[in-house]
Amino acid sequence: MATHTLQGKNVLVAAGGKNLGGLISRQAAEAGANVAIHYNSESSRPEAEQTLKAVEVAGGRGVLLGGDLTVPANVERLFADASAALGPIDVAVNTVGKVLRKPIVETTEDEYDSMFDINSKAAYFFIKEAGRTLADNGKVITIVTALLAAFTDGYSTYAGGKSPVEHFTRAAAKEFAERGISVNSVAPGPMDTPFFYPQETPERVEFHKSMAMGNQLTQIEDIAPIVRFLATEGWWITGQTIFANGGYTTR
Repeated sequence: MATHTLQGKNVLVAAGGKNLGGLISRQAAEAGANVAIHYNSESSRPEAEQTLKAVEVAGGRGVLLGGDLTVPANVERLFADASAALGPIDVAVNTVGKVLRKPIVETTEDEYDSMFDINSKAAYFFIKEAGRTLADNGKVITIVTALLAAFTDGYSTYAGGKSPVEHFTRAAAKEFAERGISVNSVAPGPMDTPFFYPQETPERVEFHKSMAMGNQLTQIEDIAPIVRFLATEGWWITGQTIFANGGYTTR
């Protein structure tokens, strides 16, 4: 029976320089992969450079690639540059996202457009380009949110912007199956990263913790191995959204 590992594979991680994306990049290299590390802007480049060093220390080849992925031409260039640097991409992981907690009646058109551009449009064209350029038997994995299964206030544009990705995932899983490419999403709970805390009061942070097993927020160390599994032994899983959040939400 065929074995499914990351040894010698080429992995592209969007927003792969820090937080969850950075951990996914490092773990991929530790598993034997070469890694193309995307970062959004010069402000996030220093952390991406540190991740690149970790990839190289682990023995993998790495490359840094910048760009605003809300522009489809930049997504095309990202995949082209990653392939030029490493060879055909086998695994494409999109961890790009932006969080906003704000009542609907206070949300501006610019905020709406930004949230859907980052959380939905960028994801769509990332999946599209993966389908066009990935090697046969490749893997596409997108990070969404456990709020897709929540009945709550405040996150209309965040959960709303991530919601279409489930449908993109299902359609792509069917369309790419002929080439053996699996397409999945992972839905963490509120993650213990710098992106989460500015949106919440200390009291709400404690509430979010209380809703999950162990009275804690989702840890990136609990999500990265799921991504790695989907890219290896979990190759047979496709078209799914996997809720990994300590019981924070379910459906």
